[in-house]
Amino acid sequence: MRPEHDAVAETVRVEGARILATLIRTLGDVQLAEDAVQEASLAALGAWPVTGVPPEPRAWLTVTARRKAIDIIRRERVRPDKEQDGQRMVELTRSDLPTEEVVQDDLLRLIFTCCHPALSPPTRVALALRTLCGLSPAQIGAVLLTTEAATAKRLTRARQKIAAAKIPYQVPAQEDLADRLPAVCGVIHSLYTAGHAPVDGTAAYDVDACAEGIRLAELLHELLPDQPSPTAVLALLILTEARRSARLDDQGDVITLDVQDRSQWDAAAIERGISLLNESLLRSGRQADSYQLQAAIAAEHARAPSYQATDWAEIVRLYDLLISIAPSEAARLARAVATAEASGAATGLALLEELEPSARWYAVRAELLAREGRYSEAAQALGESLGQPSTEPERRHRELRRQVFLDAR
Repeated sequence: MRPEHDAVAETVRVEGARILATLIRTLGDVQLAEDAVQEASLAALGAWPVTGVPPEPRAWLTVTARRKAIDIIRRERVRPDKEQDGQRMVELTRSDLPTEEVVQDDLLRLIFTCCHPALSPPTRVALALRTLCGLSPAQIGAVLLTTEAATAKRLTRARQKIAAAKIPYQVPAQEDLADRLPAVCGVIHSLYTAGHAPVDGTAAYDVDACAEGIRLAELLHELLPDQPSPTAVLALLILTEARRSARLDDQGDVITLDVQDRSQWDAAAIERGISLLNESLLRSGRQADSYQLQAAIAAEHARAPSYQATDWAEIVRLYDLLISIAPSEAARLARAVATAEASGAATGLALLEELEPSARWYAVRAELLAREGRYSEAAQALGESLGQPSTEPERRHRELRRQVFLDAR
């Protein structure tokens, strides 16, 4: 791919949600805004290789998307609401560009619109992944364990429902926040997780997706500073991000938690994350929700001076609480790992037998089998893991570990 094409793809990926959010506010039409942004992106792919990448790519795309929206409205003059189209045209022909503060507000409006309670939970996730994260229907289908066609239909119905029900593009009133806040927190957490722990691809993590997740969490916290859940989500993301720099070596290979150089962890970020967690717990009367418990687990890892000094018994206790209020296979698998550290590999292996196999499950099983001296079985388990989707750095790590186990037989 040519450098100019890379610049378009990068700008659209990083800035697309912001441009889309502002355009939706102007147009009041999700589908029309998405079409305009897509046409603007195609225009950039045609123009930038000739003219060069503009000094302000986001501004260029924003202005072009406005013009494309005008073209689309003119092409569809047969539409019944001509008065509304006229108002849209006036807004679209304005020369000023939205300020950063306006864009931030627009993004929050978009998040809350995607998470409206009139939409079903899977639809909220699909719409958010499409509009906020820019994932394709095929990618969203993989996340939701459904087909690309079914996802496309779900997205179309969601847009139609937003238009027909006149779902407002706004942050809801204080009394309506409770219905929507859990979904909003879930979307932001999912966005960060998709960047921090991708299921496949060439990179171990997506720096931009992580940064965007944290940025949106900061915005939500600023909007609702007295609400415990947004504060806990921000704490969790900051505590997780604080350790990211130690996860890979200079060659991009995986460094596991037990051998990471903890001096590379961001001490200031860890201190802030723990402070935010404490704030959140005080506001909730120390009745922890799932994000507070996950942040507490991250804090236990972050405050431990070494892997051996980690309070594994406390982490197991926190996972027990988490599973009691928000059960998931990921939490159960993590609890099995913590239990193995606290009570021995055999106990961890017994817990694994209760869970569904996955790439991560096979990798964990392999390490625990190796601790028991069962190297042939460990190598076989990692072989099963290699047949599952994973990132290239994780695959390289598992291949190296498998060879270690084969040599140790």
